Amino acid sequence: MTCAACVNSVEGILRDLHGVKRAVVSLATSLGEVEYDPNVITKDGIVNAIEDAGFEGSLVQSSEQDKIILEVAGTSNELDAQLLEGILRNLKGNLKGIRHTHFDRASRQLDVLFDPEVVGSRSFVDAIESGSNGKFKLHVKNPYTRMASKDMEESSNMFRLFTASLFLSVPVILMRVVCPRIPLLYSLLLWRCGPFQMGDWLKWALVTVVQFVIGKRFYVAAGRALRHGSTNMDVLVALGTSASYFYSVYALLYGAITGFWSPTYFETSAMLITFVLLGKYLETLAKGKTSDAIKKLVELAPATAILLVHDKGGKIVGEREIDALLIHPGDVLKVLPGTKVPVDGTVVWGLSYVNESMVTGESAPVLKDMNSSVIGGTMNLHGSLHIHATKVGSDTVLSQIICLVETAQMSKAPIQKFADFVASIFVPTVVAMSLLTLLGWYIGGVVQAYPEEWLPENGNYFVFALMFSISVVVIACPCALGLATPTAVMVATGVGASNGVLIKGGDALERAQLVRYVVFDKTGTLTQGKASVTTAKVFTEMERGEFLTLVASAEASSEHPLAKAIVEYARHFHFFEPSTSKDTEDHSDPSKFPAWLHDVSDFSSLPGRGVQCFIDGKLILVGNRKLLSENGIAISTTVEKIVVKLEESAQTGILVAYDGTLIGVLGVADPLKREAAVVVEGLKKIGVKPVMVTGDNSRTARAVAREVGIQDVWAEVMPAGKAEVIRSFQKDGSLVAMVGDGINDSPALAAADVGMAIGAGTDIAIEAADYVLMRNNLEDVITAIDLSRKTFSRIRLNYVFAMAYNVIAIPVAAGVFFPWVKIKLPPWVAGACMALSSVSVVCSSLLLRRYRKPRLTTILEITIE
Repeated sequence: MTCAACVNSVEGILRDLHGVKRAVVSLATSLGEVEYDPNVITKDGIVNAIEDAGFEGSLVQSSEQDKIILEVAGTSNELDAQLLEGILRNLKGNLKGIRHTHFDRASRQLDVLFDPEVVGSRSFVDAIESGSNGKFKLHVKNPYTRMASKDMEESSNMFRLFTASLFLSVPVILMRVVCPRIPLLYSLLLWRCGPFQMGDWLKWALVTVVQFVIGKRFYVAAGRALRHGSTNMDVLVALGTSASYFYSVYALLYGAITGFWSPTYFETSAMLITFVLLGKYLETLAKGKTSDAIKKLVELAPATAILLVHDKGGKIVGEREIDALLIHPGDVLKVLPGTKVPVDGTVVWGLSYVNESMVTGESAPVLKDMNSSVIGGTMNLHGSLHIHATKVGSDTVLSQIICLVETAQMSKAPIQKFADFVASIFVPTVVAMSLLTLLGWYIGGVVQAYPEEWLPENGNYFVFALMFSISVVVIACPCALGLATPTAVMVATGVGASNGVLIKGGDALERAQLVRYVVFDKTGTLTQGKASVTTAKVFTEMERGEFLTLVASAEASSEHPLAKAIVEYARHFHFFEPSTSKDTEDHSDPSKFPAWLHDVSDFSSLPGRGVQCFIDGKLILVGNRKLLSENGIAISTTVEKIVVKLEESAQTGILVAYDGTLIGVLGVADPLKREAAVVVEGLKKIGVKPVMVTGDNSRTARAVAREVGIQDVWAEVMPAGKAEVIRSFQKDGSLVAMVGDGINDSPALAAADVGMAIGAGTDIAIEAADYVLMRNNLEDVITAIDLSRKTFSRIRLNYVFAMAYNVIAIPVAAGVFFPWVKIKLPPWVAGACMALSSVSVVCSSLLLRRYRKPRLTTILEITIE
């Protein structure tokens, strides 16, 4: 694909296929993503449709994970190939689940189609290797490595074409420019050989090879586009070079027949093709750089892993090195110090620190011991670990990040619609302008509108007009417009991923730059989400230990952070208070601690109010004022004063009622994140208004808001009500971003124009969010907005350049200014300008790779002495 018109053509072909639900194609990555019904159309059917349209297509990977491509080492001759095919035939008969195998002898590539529910990929790899007595070694070909090798192949192919074209074009230029100054050579070129001079024969022969052998790709692509009713850059190149070539052939034949020799312009078409190929080669190199982020993410995963072999009793009896892409869930793997964790899993033995910065962005190494979870691609620093593989293949965190970045790079920002529209009318418009140029200059010459001295030596009015016309055709560049947005989005999503900010698409990136309000959830977003009990007051004769046990029993089934804080406080009190030391139960194992809790029945969590359940047949209520008043329990003035005092000091007051009586109150504090106040101030500085929405009571909410500097506070809002708050800000057309922890904030994240899930860590597949902020750091909110603004200022600059280039270059090429300044662009110079314009747009997008996160000290204009 060469420009936006090609993309539109391929998307149209795919969407018209029966059974295809959705198709997105990216110019910058040369990738397509197709959602289809496998009962109606097959993967091969989709690839064939692309190839029938004249494009090259091949399957990269599928969500079904039922195909594996293996590289076979050890097949050096025909006998080896026959041995392998024999093993494969036996395998299909003996091993269930293998549907189809195909071995390509030239590439030594083995394709295996299998049922992953019946047979694992490692099973048949082991069977093939053991069947050959170790003669064959099989390695899984990573789809991303295959893509990278195809990109390299395309780049090297373009370089070969360019060098061949240059090698053949330089002699043509020398014959035109240098040889007339060297008498001996010039006399040889003027030597008549049949109807033409030797120089004419040589030029014709050399340029014919350039035009139809090296330049064949332009004719094929142009024919493909016209066959589907669209036009692209190849149509312009084919038109311009053909006009120059066929006019030169006509001038030669006309001279041979009539004896009137006109100048030929063979060098024009040869140099045109040479410069266009140079531009394409530079463009493929530059486009390759835009996908560096994905390459770096892919390289994080190690190629091999050490599998621990167990006997039937579960005892380790050995270890073996296997391909990391052949790990199955449930495998136990050994991770040595200084090596990478191969897949996501749980530590079953060992103690070590792991550097997770490359995946989560957290710089400090994390301690891993028994039952700790580990992420594939992270670096084990000190001790050896044995890990139990839980997620492999496309289910790992790293694979999901790569998938997310890829999807974002595939998606189209709304601003891209402008380029698609221009691409659809660009080529026909340019061809029409070229014809007008030809007619204008030719008719102007015939009617003597300009002097004959303007004509080139031995030239005529038609040739004079034709050169302007060809320059118009070849200088116009639809590629620069088509690449302006996708290349910038590609680089931005990659830069975001390397900074722990995952962007789910170009549309989200475009909306974030226009955000006017950022709505923060309180618990776990502005605060650390690590609540702790600060106060526990009992109003009855009940012992403090029994009171805490009752409350913890009620809260043990709740997932709310405050509930967890209460259970942890009660557990700590139960384990370590002297009054409970007579308890003989073993509490050394944390997994046994619920044994001291009471049995509960009819538990229910009431969002925005608290929890209720029955203990020993009596109703216990743990929550806020609303919960107690709904159940007809009065709150005395004394208790109210205690709760108000807690709330004014930014703590949450939790009331406890048992069997119809108010028995106590708990004060729970959730400390603010240290960067919260600075980030809020930073948002104000960049023109964004911060808002806080919380289900907590008004006094606590306002106390927290005062500490961070937020004026607009919405308190006592239910989870569903948060979405309504966001809609109220959207009424005047403002764009609103919601920052939440991605669990109970899903409705609000979905309602916001830009949803940001913060502190997601490994849970990156939060569907409601547009941005996933891997680190639990509010500074990334500013990074997300700033990156969006920088990206779209770059895209606008790309469009200005691409449009300005065409607006200025086409009139110059058409000779609009020639009567005054006598500037005339030869077609080969016009071709060079066209080739370099698209390269310059890609290079402009690549400057985004130098993006650095904004320093809060700079935003706030703080000077550090």
